[in-house]
Amino acid sequence: MLVDTNKESLCINQIVEEKEKIVNIEGDIIIPDVKPDILSPVNTSGNVCIYKKEILDGKIRIDGSININLIYLPESQDETNGVRGLTTSLDFTEIIDLEKARVGMNSKEIIQIQDIECKVLNGRKISLKVCLKIRIVVYSNENISIIKEINNMEHLQKLSNSTKINSLIGQGSTKIYAKDTINIDNVDNLVEILKTDVQIINKDIKISYNKVLAKADLEVKILYLTEDDRIGRANGIIPVMGFIDIPNISDENICDLNYYMKNLVVKSNSIEEHSVYVEAQIGIECFVYETKEIDVIEDLYSPCENIVLTKKNIRAMMEKEKLKDVCTINEQVQIPEMANNRLYDVEIMPRITTQTELGNQILYEGEIGLNFIYEGDSKLTLNTRKENIKFSFKTSINETKMSRNIQTEIEIKDSNFIVQNGNIECKLQLEFNIDIANNANIDIIDTINIEEDNNQKNYSMVIYFVKKGDTLWKIAKKFRSTVNDIVNANNIEDPNVIMEGMQLFIPKYINKKSA
Repeated sequence: MLVDTNKESLCINQIVEEKEKIVNIEGDIIIPDVKPDILSPVNTSGNVCIYKKEILDGKIRIDGSININLIYLPESQDETNGVRGLTTSLDFTEIIDLEKARVGMNSKEIIQIQDIECKVLNGRKISLKVCLKIRIVVYSNENISIIKEINNMEHLQKLSNSTKINSLIGQGSTKIYAKDTINIDNVDNLVEILKTDVQIINKDIKISYNKVLAKADLEVKILYLTEDDRIGRANGIIPVMGFIDIPNISDENICDLNYYMKNLVVKSNSIEEHSVYVEAQIGIECFVYETKEIDVIEDLYSPCENIVLTKKNIRAMMEKEKLKDVCTINEQVQIPEMANNRLYDVEIMPRITTQTELGNQILYEGEIGLNFIYEGDSKLTLNTRKENIKFSFKTSINETKMSRNIQTEIEIKDSNFIVQNGNIECKLQLEFNIDIANNANIDIIDTINIEEDNNQKNYSMVIYFVKKGDTLWKIAKKFRSTVNDIVNANNIEDPNVIMEGMQLFIPKYINKKSA
């Protein structure tokens, strides 16, 4: 006979698979007729956009493009003709095998450009090879029912444990168009854009009235060429803001936001002089969790009924927290050939090489890749130099004994480079955004049945000697007694402490039916 129970429904969100893969995107591009032939590349950079992603059974498909900025020396270079620029894009479709991925699951992707190799095939044709590091985390959302109450059962003995889990209460997404004009110097007449770097920074979240307000800034850095062959620089900040509707949320909930670029347009402003028009389409995915305390029934029995249980194991997210910490770096880099020439730009690429958990701390070790773009011997040319700075950083976290997943992203909060006679003082502030969640396996009771027991013996007391690994609960269940009755019959002071070999008197219920 199936026992009548009341159940509580929860949505369990868990990481089912993680994968990191290096992929190479290759393609050839043709120099437009309006631009001079290429002699050699000076610097190649890019921004990654994701048009679409789709989770399939056993794999994920990512469709996107890489917006490439190429600065090059033309074949006709002379004292009055310096570097030129070319903006193009490489479309890609990448299918990555993920054994546990299934249709309907969610994912988070972090895609970073590791390197761009540019090879000149001839004066009008270039071969590009872009090395991408793709990190994917796949999540599943499972609706489960946990027994909360058991109805109409006398003498029922329950072993329960109060547990806090993070239950998913809602998810949503939105698209934001961040657009504005970036002003350049009034004396500059822009000919072409040499290089554009965009980063989403200063991410913030606010929850109110069943909405999640996502706020951030789009940081834009532009190098451009003027009519009189000078190189100019312009920076700008474009606000990013969007609302995501998710019912039944409050400011006590925990939000996970994932930003990614869907499309990027950077071009000379045809309406307003001395400015560059920037438009970015940004996708935002949001997952909202509540911390819920539940009583999990680990085991139960009845002294006077034969109860048969079925159990199942779930993997739940627990003790989820989001932390931020700032690492300040002050290092010197020597580039003697730079002397006191103008520094136009520095590409900053932080990389974590090892992440070690040390009790209530995380130790991060890694390096910061720096690509210096500076004025050459001629004011019409550019030179580049790559350097690496090692870093080691510790941050404090809450100590736990459970297995946990730690995901970390680094944002460049501030950077300053002071040049003096080829010596560059590098002052950096790195913000570590840390997402921690403990993942625990929990056994829960799924169904409870009462079966007829014709073999129950009719006695009221037994003598038992404690064996290794015994607990009062296990002994009471074995003999269909209760923990309280055993404690009272043996004058036990602490029910949690019993010694191997101890003699116990076990009071036992009599099965009235068989009697």
